[in-house]
Amino acid sequence: MRGKMRIPKRSEFALVWTTSAFSTVGTRTLGVAYPLLALGQTQSPTAVGWTGFALAVPVLILYVPWGLLVDRISPRAVMLFAEFCRCLTVATVLVAMFFGGPSLAHLIIAALVEGALWGLCNLAETAMLPSLVQPVTMWRALAKSEGAAHFASLAGRPLGGYLFGAGSYIPFAMNTALFAVSWGLFFSLPRTFERRPAGVSLLHDLSEGFRVLRRLEFLRSAVRLVTLTNLLVNTLIMIFIAGSAGMSSATIGLVLAVGGVGGGAGAVVAFFREPGRSILRVHAWIWLLALTVAMLGALLAAQGEAWPYFALAFFLTGFGGALSNVAIRVAEVTLISPGELARVVAVARLCSFGALSLAAPLGGALVTWYGVTGGSILLFAVMLIIMGVSWRHDGLTPPMPDIPRSFRHSYRAKQALRRAHRTMRTANERVRLAKLIVDTIEEVVVGGDADMTEAEPAVGRLAPAGSQITGQSLGVRFEVSGQRGCRCGDCASCELRSRPHPA
Repeated sequence: MRGKMRIPKRSEFALVWTTSAFSTVGTRTLGVAYPLLALGQTQSPTAVGWTGFALAVPVLILYVPWGLLVDRISPRAVMLFAEFCRCLTVATVLVAMFFGGPSLAHLIIAALVEGALWGLCNLAETAMLPSLVQPVTMWRALAKSEGAAHFASLAGRPLGGYLFGAGSYIPFAMNTALFAVSWGLFFSLPRTFERRPAGVSLLHDLSEGFRVLRRLEFLRSAVRLVTLTNLLVNTLIMIFIAGSAGMSSATIGLVLAVGGVGGGAGAVVAFFREPGRSILRVHAWIWLLALTVAMLGALLAAQGEAWPYFALAFFLTGFGGALSNVAIRVAEVTLISPGELARVVAVARLCSFGALSLAAPLGGALVTWYGVTGGSILLFAVMLIIMGVSWRHDGLTPPMPDIPRSFRHSYRAKQALRRAHRTMRTANERVRLAKLIVDTIEEVVVGGDADMTEAEPAVGRLAPAGSQITGQSLGVRFEVSGQRGCRCGDCASCELRSRPHPA
């Protein structure tokens, strides 16, 4: 066989999907372990803040350059490089812990590298999807990826805290092994990549993602809407945390984790039901319902505990966010050429993460000025205005383009074709069985004729239509020949042979 045998596309996507889920678990555990280790080494809350900032800031600075890099280099090579460097970075922290370290500078640099390489690996996975997944099943593949991200995030943060409590070195040892395994698994992916030509200038290539996104109405509006709603929900999270005085830490963690559960549930629904044309409007309605529930919880806080209302609100936002994320990612993969995909996705993610960075100070300011109740009412009012604008004008919530819907029709046609093939195979098998039965009967009849002719030549034989005597029981016309060519029909031999055969 010429060349190297290639694994099926379904296995390739399963490999990328599984490895990405493990990588996300590692990122979430490190997002907890790095600040906790900084606090344990320095006993300074400021060090904790700088370490958390180091994990988040590379996304804001490097996402667009990383998009250009992924569009120019093989995504497989990018993922191999990113996983190897992440493994090496975590290993340096682990080794330093056995020698009394690491220092605060070491931790901040390691956190910067981890945040930067996570964004690079995330973009490379997105750019690799069109070569691994058939268009008719793209929405199912992206639903799997979205669900894995939500469940990995849900499990990663508690796991990081638990492992660090069991031993400060355990989360770093686990992630060293996890990144090493991921790096080894990515070697199984094929080397399929066409090098794309560079543009007229580096600045032109970097800004190409903004220009492409501006030309695509649905994606442009989706990024605008998702940025606003992400800002609102993360501000609501800060309002809830600021007003959680008197609650146990377990209750606070449970309420915040419900959002991840809602995201997982939304991904499951998206897997079985492809995105509809009005997905952005559904997204806006879900957000309005969630902020209404949170406002009611803040208003009723004086009469009882408000955390169940906030938990329901976070579940709804996670559920709606997963549905819209799958639809937006399907539109990205199907509407954008592979040579520009990573840069456009980088611009979209940059807007979303920018909203996350603004949510914390905005939530603190709202609680300071208006309190928990006033802040919740203000967020509801803003979302109500957004919903009113989207109801009057489709510019904020345009329908999803027709290309993903044609994929849905193609998928259904493919399923119908498969059913037709199964029906044809069943019919062919029945025809072959009937032919076999007929052939067997003919062999038996011909064999019986031959035996009768050899034993008694004068025995009656089948004859064509128009012969002298008709058998009543079989309804077959046949000719009777007597002994020695007798054809009188009066002798005993003729009378015996002319009797109908019993049924």
